[in-house]
Amino acid sequence: MREGSQRSSSLPSIPPWTHTYSIASAYDNGIMLYMRNLSKTELKVFKKLLNEHFLPDSLGFTWEQLDRASWAEMVHLLIEFLPGAQAWDVAQEILNRMNQRGLCSLAHTERMSIFPTLKPLNFHLRKRPLSLTKEERDKIQEYKQRVLEETHPVWDNTMWPGNQADFLYSRVEDHEAMLPCLFLPRGPQGRQPKTVVIHGIPGIGKTTLARKMMVQWARNEFYAHKFKFAFYFHCRELHRLGEFSFSELIERQRLRPRALVSKILSRPDQLLLLLDGFEELTFPLITGPAGLMEDWNQKLPGPVLLSSLLSKRMLPEATLLIMVRSTSWRGIKLLVKYPFHVTLTGFNRIEALNYLRLYFTSKTISDQAVDFAKKNSTLLSMCRVPVVCWVVCCCLRTQIQKMVDLTKACPNATSVFVLYLANLLPTIFKKLPYGDYQQQLEGMCCLAAQGMWNLKSVFDKRDFQCVMVDETTIDTFLYVNILRKLEGQGDRYVFALFTFQEIFCALFYILYFPERMKCYYPLSFMTIWNLITFSRERTMYGYQMGLFLFGLFNEECAGIVMRSFQYSLCLRNKLNAISVITRLKDYEGYEYSQLFHCLCETREEAYVKYVLLGYQKVSLKIKNQEDLQTSAFCLKLCRDLKKMELIFSRNFYNELWPSSADPSYGAQGKENEILLTWWQDICSVFETTGGLEVLVVIDSTMVAPFMQIFTRALRQPRCKLPRLHLRYANHMLCEDLSCVLTENKHLRQLWIEHTRLAGEAMKSLCRALRSHHCLLQSVRLEKCNITKFSCEGIAFALRHSKMLTHLSLAENNLRDAGSRHIWRALKYLSCPLQRLVLRQCSLTSACGEYMTSALKNNKGLRSLDLSCNRLSDDGVILLCDALADADSNVSILELEWCSFTSHACHAIASMLVSHRKLMYLDLSKNVIGVSGILTLSLAFLSHRQGEDVILKKSSNDRVDMYTRLKGPQVEDSCLKVVQDWNS
Repeated sequence: MREGSQRSSSLPSIPPWTHTYSIASAYDNGIMLYMRNLSKTELKVFKKLLNEHFLPDSLGFTWEQLDRASWAEMVHLLIEFLPGAQAWDVAQEILNRMNQRGLCSLAHTERMSIFPTLKPLNFHLRKRPLSLTKEERDKIQEYKQRVLEETHPVWDNTMWPGNQADFLYSRVEDHEAMLPCLFLPRGPQGRQPKTVVIHGIPGIGKTTLARKMMVQWARNEFYAHKFKFAFYFHCRELHRLGEFSFSELIERQRLRPRALVSKILSRPDQLLLLLDGFEELTFPLITGPAGLMEDWNQKLPGPVLLSSLLSKRMLPEATLLIMVRSTSWRGIKLLVKYPFHVTLTGFNRIEALNYLRLYFTSKTISDQAVDFAKKNSTLLSMCRVPVVCWVVCCCLRTQIQKMVDLTKACPNATSVFVLYLANLLPTIFKKLPYGDYQQQLEGMCCLAAQGMWNLKSVFDKRDFQCVMVDETTIDTFLYVNILRKLEGQGDRYVFALFTFQEIFCALFYILYFPERMKCYYPLSFMTIWNLITFSRERTMYGYQMGLFLFGLFNEECAGIVMRSFQYSLCLRNKLNAISVITRLKDYEGYEYSQLFHCLCETREEAYVKYVLLGYQKVSLKIKNQEDLQTSAFCLKLCRDLKKMELIFSRNFYNELWPSSADPSYGAQGKENEILLTWWQDICSVFETTGGLEVLVVIDSTMVAPFMQIFTRALRQPRCKLPRLHLRYANHMLCEDLSCVLTENKHLRQLWIEHTRLAGEAMKSLCRALRSHHCLLQSVRLEKCNITKFSCEGIAFALRHSKMLTHLSLAENNLRDAGSRHIWRALKYLSCPLQRLVLRQCSLTSACGEYMTSALKNNKGLRSLDLSCNRLSDDGVILLCDALADADSNVSILELEWCSFTSHACHAIASMLVSHRKLMYLDLSKNVIGVSGILTLSLAFLSHRQGEDVILKKSSNDRVDMYTRLKGPQVEDSCLKVVQDWNS
């Protein structure tokens, strides 16, 4: 029996398959989601009222079927059988009778919003239920009984013999939250998805989910009102069969006679087909319409039949559920039309840790294993696959039994899997002579590598023969569960875990082969490039293999391989990686998260520091604990860093602290300490990297402990950061950040955008800006929901600031009333402002009075951007008259898209003549016509004599008018007027 069969009942019961899916995806665009708020008792009342008063008897539903239906199935039933808005009307009526006023209101609101786009099925085209004889009903019941017998237990226990399967799957619970939602009708058309694609990495539970669905269907617990027939097909079946028809394929499920099959297939709208095992396909699918067939009685080759089903050429009204890996999806996505996607995510972090706690009987030992896993986020991330979590537990148990320090025995995540394989090697050595063993190991590694690069995971005897792996070796690796033979497919095999294929592939590139002309297998430049730049979002294939490769570069891990595998190593690919990594910094647009994951897995600071020499710009996406740790490790070693961009996932803090409790308190204190230490390491870069010039933080709503560490680092005297940029940073503008603005003597530029500034946040910011300790020279508050009520505080700070020379309030709804405060602040002689940007601030000509008054009194303003405001002719004329009459120093004026016409051009021309300090004028996106352009041109020709005037049509359909100004005071200056050519 496994270690720790039963521990204290007080331990939390965390079933292995909880959260093996993305629940947000399962609910995505679903309609009538408010129905899930009904309790079980309330839902039963809803069903009774529906059955007694609104469902016609002709539909053929039994109360037993209705009583077992989930809330999502009830929604499906309403939409399916009550056409148009009738479904909402009935739902409202029932909820009203139940006195569910709140839900009734939600139903009414949804009905009004969705009705314009609603496309219900044609009620008159619906067919009555199939008329089946008693003998046929008995045959179908026999089929359901076989499904229960052959599919239960729902998991595949062929991979691990004995007690592993017992432990791994003994606590599988119903997918109650997810399964019913797969076929929930979706907006905006209110239709059930006809094709659902379940994505997931190997071992995550796709097949288990499909088998579970078949069991529920056989028990009449899954969409009994919709799917009268359900069939599960694995692609390996299609591989071993020759030409056959789809009706014959149904008969192979032992559902006969042929007449019954024909009846079933005559009603494809009641048919659910589950398709699995696409990674085992050995033939290409048919993507062209010419090769696809409709007739389900016609004998067809496997590729044609499968392609016809996927494309809905055959049985278009049937519902498909497709289980795929990311690599398999590439081959079928061109065939599948309008799919709904759900992703299985496996264990979350808390569940993986609880799995480790449940595995060991001794609390002391389990605490030791859990503590080790918490400190190795890469390993913990791999544990999201339940069977991989079991492998990790096996390895840790062996090391703990040897009384060794886990941190020293397992220097990185890769070493854990190396040690697991090392435990199997004594058995392999007994069965294979030493000389044969080395040759056979090379062949197995070569096979794994060829499979990785060719997106192949199923191997036949010819594949083994090509790499000179004999049958004795195959049998040996089958015996120790490194390989697994596929059932019913002859001599076809897979690695028992895809993780094993990845690590054997990585071993292939570090082993030393003395008998070869080149003693190692070199990785090409592009291969290494792909391994360090491909993110998980783009492909999972090769991602983990890259981690294993860099993990094997670790000297301690390499030593474990040498001692355990009895093989010499060649780390030339470690040197090859240096040349690739040093080149990566010269290319723009790359995000470095994958690179940092690989480098962190080496756990060699000297190596990482060397390869990161010259890295001046780093952009990192921080989505989880693993990203946090790898970023902390690598950023400290980037000594030449000048710009750092941290992009936080919207769910980052929910991933770290799933509960709503304050993360600074509670039982997770030790784990919090680890996370905060990594964050502190990241923030220490603000102090230790003297050349850091720009810090960009995106999508962050920092919890209090993170915010305290962040601001404390920015306030340190050693922090010489001049520019701070916050984007989508709600709740970051707290008192702590305001202290940064007054205490950091090097910070000169603050840019905040897409962040809601209101209430205390704005008050705190304005308080800091008007402090004489604040040395900010540039403040940009763009797209922050600043309104006229906030402008008074900004204006007050502007009047008292001695340093602020640049202010941008672009893309805020200030309106004329709000801008009035800013214009008034400009009238003060003490106002240091030199550039003001009020682009797209909902200004009109009504602000002209305040604007002209400010410009006549202000002598410091050098640049003014009023683009994308409806100033119209009146506003522009007032502005130009003020600049023409005043002794203004404005040299840059931007009036793009200000809704003025040729009527304002005379005022503009007059201003150009009299206001000789103007160096740049942007009039683009305004319809001034030919007359307006001529007015401006004549002003130059008539009044700026002795200057070179150039009028030309530029490549972007604008007219650029340049004039080189003469004279000692304006030498080498330039006036540029920009105007649309076509306007």
